Amino acid sequence: MTGPGGRQLAFDLPVRTAAGRDDFFVSEANAEALQALDGRGGWPLGKLVLTGPAGAGKSHLARIWAEEAGGKVAPAATLALADIPELAAAGAVAVEDVPRVAGSEQGEAALFHLHNLLAETGGRLLLTGRGTPGTWGLALPDLASRIAQAQAVALAAPDDALLRAVLVKLFADRQLAPAPRVVDYLAARMDRSFAEAQALVAALDAAALSGGERISTGLARRVLEARALDSGHPAGP
Repeated sequence: MTGPGGRQLAFDLPVRTAAGRDDFFVSEANAEALQALDGRGGWPLGKLVLTGPAGAGKSHLARIWAEEAGGKVAPAATLALADIPELAAAGAVAVEDVPRVAGSEQGEAALFHLHNLLAETGGRLLLTGRGTPGTWGLALPDLASRIAQAQAVALAAPDDALLRAVLVKLFADRQLAPAPRVVDYLAARMDRSFAEAQALVAALDAAALSGGERISTGLARRVLEARALDSGHPAGP
């Protein structure tokens, strides 16, 4: 929102994350993963593993898929206390951040039970996590072997177009709309990761609110420099 003279006004508004298909920007970095999720012929063995770095869009894609499949999304960390038969009854389940159950006897057993129930009924199981399944540290051999059998698809690091689109979306989630030159300035100088994009937009939002100023290239430069000092890495020019 802008005030007199076009000055952007800062309000402490709630973050409203846009998470529909129309809010997911497709680029070379994620097109293969989206195509795999949309596979009309079904998935081999009824399961798919979706991997990628933090903030790459795994959760967004999992929610798009679950909504369109009439299924459910379950954080892996909650499975030990979940009603697994009720969850499996949805017929399509996305389990997010599978490495979170690694080393938990109850959590891994619950995921294995969910896997088997869906396999028996012809349901579909989507599993997400960072890294490859071989790095997830699962201790239950039968569970690890079943996941290893699944088709796997990875979300890549963001290309230029995707990074800019992600920044625009993150600002929009916070009801902010900085000028395109600000987005270009950030994309050219920030660490190229989705996690950094999330942290950077949050820092800019907080700085604008604290200083009662609009999000400009000047503010972007100051925030980038401050983050560079904190991390010990120099900011770009």
